[in-house]
Amino acid sequence: MKATINTVEIAYDDHGIGLPVIFLHAFPLNRSMWTDLAAALLKEQRYRLVAPDWRGFGESTINNTISTMELFADDVAGLMDTLGMQQAILCGLSMGGYAALAFLHKYPQRLAGLILADTRPGADSEEAKANREHVARLAETQGNGAIADLQIPKLISDYTRRNHPEVEARVRRMIATAMPSGIAAASRGMAQRADLTHILPTISFPTLVVVGELDVLTPPKMAREYAAKIPAAQVVVIPHAGHLSNLEQPEIFLEVVRNFLATF
Repeated sequence: MKATINTVEIAYDDHGIGLPVIFLHAFPLNRSMWTDLAAALLKEQRYRLVAPDWRGFGESTINNTISTMELFADDVAGLMDTLGMQQAILCGLSMGGYAALAFLHKYPQRLAGLILADTRPGADSEEAKANREHVARLAETQGNGAIADLQIPKLISDYTRRNHPEVEARVRRMIATAMPSGIAAASRGMAQRADLTHILPTISFPTLVVVGELDVLTPPKMAREYAAKIPAAQVVVIPHAGHLSNLEQPEIFLEVVRNFLATF
């Protein structure tokens, strides 16, 4: 399905009836990273599960130069309006988590719950910002294959690459569907993120923090530190998983999310 939101065409999946849950995908992937999880949760027949493609990724269009996390948050709010959702639980992984935190900052009254996976509330360092610009220029000059070669060793663990090569192949296929301009716009947008650590103590709804045991980008220590600032947050470390914990250990990730959603 597609809808025009904030002047771009946003592609999204929308299945089921019940408690609204919106899944926000990682950089530089697309909404299909949530397909298996959503299919499993749909069997319980108590959730409405929505997963959009960010602008410039998957099947969504793009018309801006920089995709800030605030803009992504506005896109989620616009999609909720289109779908008639007043509130939803957001589940964001990596860049999806950055967008979920931006949504928390702009639209706290529209959140019923939050799942933050392999992400962090802090801003980029100057070194990290320079790397974001490198990634943006690489996408613009050398294309998606170069981005996949650069990102995949950081996104998935050596354990996954050795034991589940199909995951790497799937991630590479997802990266191939992105527009180079979308990759560049999002990379520059992530570099502009504000530090939102200060809003964590204001969270008044159930929150789950998930992190891969082998995540080198947002490691478990970082996840525990920011989760400690969220009132009554649950923290779960997924064994043998890197940064894309839902793809690397899908059965464990599913069980963790299922148990969290069962409390609503």
